[in-house]
Amino acid sequence: MTETGAPTADPGSLSDADWFARLSQIGEASGHFRWLGRDHAAFYLDGSATLLVTFETLHSIRETQPGQLPLGYHVAKGRKWSHLCIVAKSDTWYRDPSVYAYFDRLVDTGAFDDYDQIVFYGAGMAGYAAAGFSVAAPGSTVVVLQPQATLDPRIAGWDPRWPEMRRTSFTDRYGYAPDMLDGAAQGYVIFDPEQNLDFMHAALFAGRHVQLLPCRNLGRDIAGALGQMRVLPSILAAACTNSFDDHLFRIFYRARRNYRPYLRTLLKRLEEDGRLHLAAMLCRNVISRIDAPAFKTRLNEIESIAKMTRHR
Repeated sequence: MTETGAPTADPGSLSDADWFARLSQIGEASGHFRWLGRDHAAFYLDGSATLLVTFETLHSIRETQPGQLPLGYHVAKGRKWSHLCIVAKSDTWYRDPSVYAYFDRLVDTGAFDDYDQIVFYGAGMAGYAAAGFSVAAPGSTVVVLQPQATLDPRIAGWDPRWPEMRRTSFTDRYGYAPDMLDGAAQGYVIFDPEQNLDFMHAALFAGRHVQLLPCRNLGRDIAGALGQMRVLPSILAAACTNSFDDHLFRIFYRARRNYRPYLRTLLKRLEEDGRLHLAAMLCRNVISRIDAPAFKTRLNEIESIAKMTRHR
């Protein structure tokens, strides 16, 4: 069944065109759906005076979200909040005059004035856009994961990723994301400081009302990691109720203690640094809490190495 009650095929079997047709049907039934040029679409769910604005990609929605519906939809729907999702078909960084024009119209018509609480969210490329377009709704809260500040080579020439975007303008409308955050009530930038390029972009966002939230050893896909830890929806829900802060984030982030990719990365880092005593302590802690045969095996190996070292 679709969200509107009509029969449908398994979303995973739909072509991208049919998937967008399904999203359009849901949007038109509950708010609106608009194509913004060829590469972007706006999906809106009409609800209460709380608005969650997310920037997401076709790939991330179809590959990672239940029912292949936007993350923001899942957070907002059950709470009867309003939700606006700007969907990108590919890696565009949302640098499209049609997207600019859509937000210009929202500003000109006072659409954002109808909401008491507005939260912008995005990750990576979409985090850049969430920060950039938040300027359209002064006083909003912005939560972004490992965003780029810009891909303008004059400012971020040290970032060799995405060479195909070098001819795209990042200096016109909604261009330099850190500047666009000036009107926000509060911004949160979540990143892994071990990822040097992400760290450098995050540093460009630092400001009086922007909180940097480092997540050491979480890796290159923070959205995926927080999603698998099942805390990302809680982060967005807390932001929408004006209760999110760095302390609450640390409480949510304790879920990493049971997140195996994080634990494996931490173990590898300790071993590479030659800190075998700490690596053994980590293994003991892990196997005391969860069923982790690989950590038990590694603990035995570390203890054997320690014994051999003592008897030399």
